[in-house]
Amino acid sequence: MSILKILWERLIKRPLKWLFVLIIRFYQLFISPLLGANCRYTPTCSQYSKEAIMKYGPFKGGYMAIRRILRCHPWGGHGHDPVP
Repeated sequence: MSILKILWERLIKRPLKWLFVLIIRFYQLFISPLLGANCRYTPTCSQYSKEAIMKYGPFKGGYMAIRRILRCHPWGGHGHDPVP
């Protein structure tokens, strides 16, 4: 592997991944319980986001999370929608 790819992985992608997961975890522990159980999907959007970011990284996983959150509206889908 080239040194640039290693630096990109260790200095940019990995810290961003853990920052996003930390923000999502904060939401899950402190904000989500106040909102109640209103989720139309399983897993919840926050759990889906966390799984997508852990599996695909902060950029592709973040994109997948944003798409999932935008689908969650009164006319959106529902049901089981796992991370592919």
